[in-house]
Amino acid sequence: MSAAIINGKEIAKEIRAEIKTRVRALAAQGIVPGLAVVLVGEDPASLSYVTGKEKACVEAGIASYGRHLPASTSQEELLALVKAYNDDDRVHGILVQLPLPGHIDENAVIAAISPDKDVDGFTPINIGRMFLEEPCYLPCTPAGILEMIKRSGIPTKGANVVVVGRSNIVGKPLMNLLVRKSINATVTVCHTGTKDLASYCMNADILIACAGKAGLIRGDMVKPGACVIDVGVNRVEDAAAAKGYRLIGDVDFEAASRVAGWITPVPGGVGPMTITMLLANTVEAASRSAV
Repeated sequence: MSAAIINGKEIAKEIRAEIKTRVRALAAQGIVPGLAVVLVGEDPASLSYVTGKEKACVEAGIASYGRHLPASTSQEELLALVKAYNDDDRVHGILVQLPLPGHIDENAVIAAISPDKDVDGFTPINIGRMFLEEPCYLPCTPAGILEMIKRSGIPTKGANVVVVGRSNIVGKPLMNLLVRKSINATVTVCHTGTKDLASYCMNADILIACAGKAGLIRGDMVKPGACVIDVGVNRVEDAAAAKGYRLIGDVDFEAASRVAGWITPVPGGVGPMTITMLLANTVEAASRSAV
């Protein structure tokens, strides 16, 4: 068996075309969706992510109001900037790139973002709304994973889903979304305290790896015909690579692809979907402002 590749780039391209249509419709009403992305410090990975988000905004017709602040920025200064964006009618979505420097309380900063502009879906109010299944902005990576599953025609009703990882950003929101009646899966969450991880994985119709550990999921841990979603992005040294490293996921792709029915690559799988769902949330926020 050779797994079908779930191409995140192609699915993201499809959704971004839909986003552009919505942006044009809003433009006809005199509304330009605006996203403010705030980066504090010089973390290379964060800088790369922010650059990608700003480029995606331009391509989608979304106005970018981002700020790159020095690592020495105080918490008070950052909170003041968030408040300014909360009060700015041109800005429909606010994203503060994590991680923040150690002297800044990340929870306090996220909580300061207006829930109506929280397009990352991280504020306590939106997390509560998500668990109560009230209208809200869903966290971008989990929302992107659901879109990949749905648009690939993978059945979820009654499926056994195993999520390996329990982060607030991916694992926990996924657990909540997958058990909704509209998806109707049976969900098991595994983590560092799980005994005999392989036994759980081998029973999964849909296996989602989001632990952040390279090669954690071996080919012999995958149920034949299962859907494997690899969220992990791990750098490993590779002298033959132009940058001296290459990116791999949490799954042994070569081995798992010989067993699975569907599988996402790294890179080119979940990654493009995360930014795409951020754009979708921003456009939705702009649409709500028009009502």
